[in-house]
Amino acid sequence: MMTGTTDKLISVHPEELKFHFDLEKQSYCDLKVANKTENHVAFKVKTTSPKKYFVRPNTGVIQPWDSSVIRVTLQAQREYPSDMQCKDKFLLQSTIVPPHSDVDELPQDTFTKDSGRVIEECKLRVVYVSPHAAPGNSVDGFQQSFDTSAMHLSTDFNDNQRVYRLKDERDAAVRQTQQLQQELQMLKIRRNRKRDPGFSFKFALFVGLIGLMVGFLLNLLLSSPSTD
Repeated sequence: MMTGTTDKLISVHPEELKFHFDLEKQSYCDLKVANKTENHVAFKVKTTSPKKYFVRPNTGVIQPWDSSVIRVTLQAQREYPSDMQCKDKFLLQSTIVPPHSDVDELPQDTFTKDSGRVIEECKLRVVYVSPHAAPGNSVDGFQQSFDTSAMHLSTDFNDNQRVYRLKDERDAAVRQTQQLQQELQMLKIRRNRKRDPGFSFKFALFVGLIGLMVGFLLNLLLSSPSTD
């Protein structure tokens, strides 16, 4: 939650930094800071863990009735925190500055209370959200549950389509195999038919030659003179 000494210069949304925590991946949260006055307001973002977060811009000047977006990026982490609890804190300071002030020209003591300026402070806590967290009763939980259900339905539908496609491919492969077998059988029949006439012709030629030889021998025997 956001706490502060006053809440007159700026408003911050959301009131907490929520990060979807996943190992080895960056996550970010955008803060919208709105100037609720007719003055120029300077802001500065501080955190208790500056090495874990990347804040841009971490300092700026907002014109009257204008707003600015601050992106806070959680650097990729190598391990999950205990119970997904985070003790990191952010502090958003704001103060009125002269008109047309440039952020690069702000005095170094702009956000120092000893300078006599009125410094407003808003504390923001950090919340880690696990990518596998169970949905709650909030609107976000309902949306997450709806998205998860839709994802499962889409997955089931895709799985069914994949099964049907595999069945079609299997049936097509079976039909193609049967067709190939039929064509192979026809080739065997044609080859056998081609072989049979050749075999019969050779056999007939062989038998004919034997017949001629037998006839020739018989003629020789019959034509030879008798020795009686």
